[in-house]
Amino acid sequence: MLFPRTIRLDATDTQVFEQAAEPGEWAVSGSFAFADSGPGDLVGKRRVAFRSAFLGTGSFGWSTFVSISDIDAASYEAVVQRLAEHFVARYGAPSVEVALPVARAEAEFAAGLAAEHRVNMLLAVEREMEENGIRERFRALQPPRPADHATIWSLVLDDE
Repeated sequence: MLFPRTIRLDATDTQVFEQAAEPGEWAVSGSFAFADSGPGDLVGKRRVAFRSAFLGTGSFGWSTFVSISDIDAASYEAVVQRLAEHFVARYGAPSVEVALPVARAEAEFAAGLAAEHRVNMLLAVEREMEENGIRERFRALQPPRPADHATIWSLVLDDE
């Protein structure tokens, strides 16, 4: 099975988010973290996370990009369990047992998103607050191919 995993291309995440995810954490969309927010609540670093970040499931920090990776069944179930525990601790779910179906749905969404892409593909997210709730758009970032760039100069050896 494929699943998103946080990746840090440079130090930007550590500067723009209240808490940056560590590289290599399994990640979910994380839009649930903003479900009770209004536009006035989304300011500063929280707004940056809302607009363009995935939620790591180890530290529950934010990551601008994820990379698609293979996940084994035990790691997948650990993600579900960790999410359920987070829903209890952070959002007041009455118990882990009650939170498990919601956590599983969040993990299934992330796995479904990953299944549309190949291993090592980078994904980015864009979110907007709309009248009917949060709208998410995901995009795959293709690495440039040599044919995408024109040669603008060439090197010629001097005859000395």
